[in-house]
Amino acid sequence: MGEPSKYAIYFHLEKSFNIEKTEIPHKIKDFADALEKIFGMGAGFLEILIMKRLYEKTGRIVKLHVSEDFTFLEYVAATKRSFLEKKKVQEESAKCRKMEIEA
Repeated sequence: MGEPSKYAIYFHLEKSFNIEKTEIPHKIKDFADALEKIFGMGAGFLEILIMKRLYEKTGRIVKLHVSEDFTFLEYVAATKRSFLEKKKVQEESAKCRKMEIEA
């Protein structure tokens, strides 16, 4: 999607659904519902684009329990879990290195 399209969607989300761009990560269900109301069946295509972009940004292989009714919300939740796990491991590793240096 181009920049003008993204800004139009952000504008519509804020004015019609009271979801600001910065709130999207905290209101994923509301965001997904709004996309469906705006785009109908086309929302699925946008969700796929968003999932691809999340993968590109996080670079994480996401552990999924794929079912027949796999959803955008499940993917986002799994990506968040994976990202937080990586962050925790990095923080613990940094803590261990700091302890080694101090010792």
